Amino acid sequence: MSNHGTRKPTKPLFTEWFFLILLGAFFALAAAGYAFWTWLEYEAVEPIGTAALTLLVGLFALSGGYLLKLSREIETRPEDDPYAEQHEAAGEYGHFAPWSWWPLVCGLAVALIFLGPALHAWWLLGIGAALGVIGVAGHVLEFNRRQHAH
Repeated sequence: MSNHGTRKPTKPLFTEWFFLILLGAFFALAAAGYAFWTWLEYEAVEPIGTAALTLLVGLFALSGGYLLKLSREIETRPEDDPYAEQHEAAGEYGHFAPWSWWPLVCGLAVALIFLGPALHAWWLLGIGAALGVIGVAGHVLEFNRRQHAH
């Protein structure tokens, strides 16, 4: 039994954008603290860690800012309402192919791409890249051929 009459209006995507902006603020403080700490310890700011933490600030601020902008343009979803019931989110979410082998091909390609430089066998990176192109093309075009064509 739901209480549709006493619901307060909720903000769409609030949890998502707030969490990402909060992480951006945390990493901004962490980057400033790390830069200050390394400057106190070594009389120079360590550039790699400071740059990595600063890039994390950009990553989370960009993602959170986009979701904040998007939250002003979309309607409230059932996920945004703490009192929503399961049937309110019913509907089609997309079409997925449970029988597809192409994600496995893409996973093998990524494994080869990372394994090549790790073993200093750069030829594996080339094989992985070629296999990745084949895997992504097969995955994208899977429903354009044979019995599964639309």
